[in-house]
Amino acid sequence: MVHGPALRLDKWLWYARLARSRSAAQALCESRRLRVDGRVIDRSCARVRPGNVIAFPQDDKVVAVRVEALPSGRGPHAEARLAYTPLMPGPERHETA
Repeated sequence: MVHGPALRLDKWLWYARLARSRSAAQALCESRRLRVDGRVIDRSCARVRPGNVIAFPQDDKVVAVRVEALPSGRGPHAEARLAYTPLMPGPERHETA
């Protein structure tokens, strides 16, 4: 059993501004197209912790990030950007529709 602070995946995606809304984050989680540490996710209630790697397709590219922090709320983009490290080259901003 893994211990330590964790946050619901849909909330983390929304707080980190990788999803435009919480419902968009929930839909992404339930689409079975998102992976956490290589494991396919099918529920938005999955927990995410610092150090986890999250990957999902967006348009014609794959977004892959490493979780660095668990934000306490949805803040400005500059603050949200500190919650993750991009692992693949691409645009600075990765918001989903």
